[in-house]
Amino acid sequence: MIHVPVLLHETVDGLALHPDARVIDGTLGAGGHSEGILEATGPNGRLLGIDRDEEAIIRTRQRLARFGERVTLRQGSFGELGAIAHELGFTSVQGVVLDLGISSDQLDAADRGFSFQVEGPLDMRMHANDPLTAGEIVNEWSQEQIADLIYQYAEEPRSRRIARAIVAARPLRTTTELAEVVAQALGGRKGHRIHPATQVFQALRIAVNDELGALKAALPQIVSLLAPGGRVAIIAFHSLEDRAVKRFFQQEARDCICDTLPGYTSSRAPQPCQCGHLATLRIVTRRPVQPSEAEVARNARSRSAKLRIAERLPAR
Repeated sequence: MIHVPVLLHETVDGLALHPDARVIDGTLGAGGHSEGILEATGPNGRLLGIDRDEEAIIRTRQRLARFGERVTLRQGSFGELGAIAHELGFTSVQGVVLDLGISSDQLDAADRGFSFQVEGPLDMRMHANDPLTAGEIVNEWSQEQIADLIYQYAEEPRSRRIARAIVAARPLRTTTELAEVVAQALGGRKGHRIHPATQVFQALRIAVNDELGALKAALPQIVSLLAPGGRVAIIAFHSLEDRAVKRFFQQEARDCICDTLPGYTSSRAPQPCQCGHLATLRIVTRRPVQPSEAEVARNARSRSAKLRIAERLPAR
């Protein structure tokens, strides 16, 4: 299946890029957003594409070959975006994009273990050298640890029931085995709009790759890399990821964040600011941009996508 970038036009238009802009795509994936950005910033715009998955770099290099030296690709996590960008001279940029979803290429590769639609090993690692796999979690973690993971990352209230079923079915070796165990624990597939294992698989992938940790590390780095007037566009597919982006944007759009800091006590009397925080961002999308009905009809995987955009304010 050819990967279709989600909210492509909304993302590229929302970045408000001028010709010759320099942009960082921190989640290169199949290169769809990068290609759109390069087309919008010709003839001399430059792009740094980063991805944790080395296979994504290899696949996308050919797709972007026509842009020649305008493209720089580097393997790495977007959680290390700041260090990579400084090393390659991509500072004071006009745009940064993060698409926190998983590409069709990754989902359709059975040997990667990301999808329950095809039988494969319980892997789910974005990089082959990473130590933790989904198989280790479901086969070696305690029932309580598995339940906590599913409750936290899948936001599933029946997490303990699922964890009990997983532990009882050990050893689990394939994606389809795990999916069937989860489906049975939740009463089968009847009446479910989406497969009942969808959220559990997403939760495992997030845990294996520490995706929330990488996102929280990346957000302040992105602000430091943006030139005044530069914009950041982030597409999230999970409520926890979207919430993290929303809260960060809200915090960075405010002067004084004393009321968010540990030890703060409310008072009716005005209190002098102790934090000295000054707003660094202006929120462009007051509500997240979501795919149209037509896009969801074309690409069902886009249905949960939410795009948020913010703009870097001048330093004060």
